[in-house]
Amino acid sequence: MSQAAQAMIQLDGVTRAFGNTLAVDDVSFHVDAGEVLGFIGPNGAGKTTSMRILSTLDTPTSGEAWVDGLSVIDDPDRVRRRMGWMPDGFGTYPNINCEEYLDFFARSYGLRGKNRIRAIRNVMGFTQLNQLSKKPISGLSKGMKQRLCLGRALIHNPKVLILDEPAAGLDPRARIELREMILELANEGKSLLISSHILSELAEVCDRVAIIEKGKLLAIGSVEGLLQKEMGHSAGAELAQLEVKFMSEPSAAIQWFNSRDDVEVVSSTTDSILFNYAACHRRQSKFLAELIDSKIEVYEFSEKQTSLEDVFLSVTRGEVQ
Repeated sequence: MSQAAQAMIQLDGVTRAFGNTLAVDDVSFHVDAGEVLGFIGPNGAGKTTSMRILSTLDTPTSGEAWVDGLSVIDDPDRVRRRMGWMPDGFGTYPNINCEEYLDFFARSYGLRGKNRIRAIRNVMGFTQLNQLSKKPISGLSKGMKQRLCLGRALIHNPKVLILDEPAAGLDPRARIELREMILELANEGKSLLISSHILSELAEVCDRVAIIEKGKLLAIGSVEGLLQKEMGHSAGAELAQLEVKFMSEPSAAIQWFNSRDDVEVVSSTTDSILFNYAACHRRQSKFLAELIDSKIEVYEFSEKQTSLEDVFLSVTRGEVQ
């Protein structure tokens, strides 16, 4: 509980069972003030269930969760006033426009008079919906609906935001604009937990990522830290993942690589070898010269940029439940 008091979002041994299926299995992590945590995993991994528990829409079978130091189990009403929830599905309402929609939720959170008007104006300005205030929700594009759903989550100015697949179905420009809004919210000190399958974009906005599969948390850390771990970095030994492509007989190249103690071969094909080697450019240059001197015909030598997708594929097994 001491860490829960410091963190804005905290899960401690949370488990959620549906019959014999553990949708969430003893999951623990935290999100600090102003931090963006990416929550990634395959479909059915337990992301949405975890988020629903934090959003007070479900209760854990065991374990505890807090938002801004308040228990989602014992104090759900106060949690809801500190938390904004953006679900992966956004329902539309007939015969209601954007301003009326936000006004309804502002009233639901107890905003009155000038405070309500100011909140609606601020949210519509932030989400750039000013020009669409009188437009019926049913006529909005997917991107504009996502903006409106985010505006609903922000209407009461919460400290914590939980966003479930906010970029799903958005075009490239809308995704870029959403990313900019997320960074701006984090700069304002808000804590964000975001699930997404667009891993390249999560890597750009998240301070840390948590990877979950079959209800179990498999890895958590900074994007850079997880990338380094994937490339085999260890304390005191900076490595780079390099790829060499050659025109020689593959067995000769593989034999040459296997003869060296300073190389860790990751994989090989009939015309390429992927391997870990020292990150120092000077050593890489010397290595390339030695490789060419060995009569192996090299036509490409490059550093492979490990991505969050690589980490995800390495950590997960593609299992479903």
